[in-house]
Amino acid sequence: MRIVVQRVSKASVTVHGDKVANISAGLLILLGIENDDTEEDIHWLVKKVSNLRIFNDENDVMNLSLMDLNAAALVVSQFTLHASTKKGSRPSYIKAAKPLVAVPLYREFVASLEKVLGKKVATGVFGAEMKVELLNDGPVTIIIDSKIKE
Repeated sequence: MRIVVQRVSKASVTVHGDKVANISAGLLILLGIENDDTEEDIHWLVKKVSNLRIFNDENDVMNLSLMDLNAAALVVSQFTLHASTKKGSRPSYIKAAKPLVAVPLYREFVASLEKVLGKKVATGVFGAEMKVELLNDGPVTIIIDSKIKE
């Protein structure tokens, strides 16, 4: 399971001209799911992202987490995070989980994050063609992979 975490001043998702999700300051989390991902990957990533100290404190030092600030989160499914560009110019998505596997894991990730944060988490629409708008704050963008755990 791989996520791209972006600290944002605001972010939104639009599907077919309708805004389906909108947050103010917080984290935009792009979530890519592989075939061999499990609940263990979910719990590790949720703990990591909810406690990631990437928000500025009163001294302008990145020392506060999503939990510390009770900030918003927006999760968007992103199968292209598992693109392989090893051969040729056309990415392969063979490692990305198909919806039968990915949808339950996506829903569990969102539910687990909501439980940890103690509030609703905004989401995109799984599998839809989405327009994601964001104002990256910093900019701060971090990639976290549950298989690498760096």
